[in-house]
Amino acid sequence: MVPLIGITTATNIASNTGWGYNRAYVGCIKAVEDAGGLPVLIPISIGESTLRAIYDRVDAVLLPGGGDVRPSIYGAEPHPTTGNFDDLRDQMELQVARWAVAEDRPLMGICRGHQVMNVALGGTLVQDIPSEIKTDINHNITNPRGAYAHPVEIDSASRLASILQSTQLPVNSIHHQGVDRPAPGLCVTAYAPDGVIEATEMPDKKFVLSVQWHPEDLFEDNLAMKRLFRAFIEAAGGRPA
Repeated sequence: MVPLIGITTATNIASNTGWGYNRAYVGCIKAVEDAGGLPVLIPISIGESTLRAIYDRVDAVLLPGGGDVRPSIYGAEPHPTTGNFDDLRDQMELQVARWAVAEDRPLMGICRGHQVMNVALGGTLVQDIPSEIKTDINHNITNPRGAYAHPVEIDSASRLASILQSTQLPVNSIHHQGVDRPAPGLCVTAYAPDGVIEATEMPDKKFVLSVQWHPEDLFEDNLAMKRLFRAFIEAAGGRPA
């Protein structure tokens, strides 16, 4: 059976009508399909019992990129640059992440998803890297999305290094926030040169892994990023690629 991969969605309110939609980034959908999974979008606009019913049917969950997590969730006051909140998405993704970790269901976080995973498990965030961390690195290169921004150093003993078959590689970068205090049980496995946390994982789980960069924008031309999605799908029950 090809594994079902639940991809969480975001709220989108049409500016001309005010109508509400759920949206998902195409890059994540294509990356999951390419790696051998069946992408299934998890809507925001549902109750908890419906969310649980969908969650029970998927084999793994992908938390993609997006806006800022509301700081009050991790006990902080909002920084002046923090915004673009999606409270329904926060609520849904935090719940799904906690279920997945508690039940050892494969879970992968990308960018915001990397941060959501940390907050869901009890960690905190840096709300604005440019003003809170002394760095010459631009972590927010939005155009083109696949532009390499900086290298990352990966712990050689980590699952991530084993998957990527490398301990140093360049990555893209589209974020102004990051992981501050890692949650209990999460191991930091990669850093940017300025100390920004770029990846975490839980070694005792089947597959709980997150990255701050956007591998969905790199996998088509980058074998290491292709391996990352294939490892995720394999953990969900897919065949080794």
